[in-house]
Amino acid sequence: MQPPGFLLLALLTLLALTTAVAKKKDKVKKGGPGNECAEWTWGPCTPSSKDCGVGFREGTCGAQTQRVRCRVPCNWKKEFGADCKYKFESWGACDGGTGTKARQGTLKKARYNAQCQETIRVTKPCTPKTKAKAKAKKGKGKD
Repeated sequence: MQPPGFLLLALLTLLALTTAVAKKKDKVKKGGPGNECAEWTWGPCTPSSKDCGVGFREGTCGAQTQRVRCRVPCNWKKEFGADCKYKFESWGACDGGTGTKARQGTLKKARYNAQCQETIRVTKPCTPKTKAKAKAKKGKGKD
């Protein structure tokens, strides 16, 4: 049989843990008393250094301002921004005159009420086809 002091200590520890978890959940909630704002306007994600990576996005609603962490992918297309998500078609044939190929994308999702174009057209240089070089096999018994 366990001493009554141990049981009381275990019960108090459990109570303290549940209280700490409840307080943490309250901090995570965005809405609360005094935060009746419904129409937040969010700016673009601005990386902390260079032109990609972790940064911040500022939002305003009336006189309130919030700053949230965000991330700009390092392979993003600067023309249409990281908040505009598009579904792209396959790449078209190479145009011999310009040396580029193109494809079109239709808007799939605009995050944070970003101003996005419904359709966009992107181009990239054609890659010259090169023959694959046969690699020498590595193995035992080679002299």
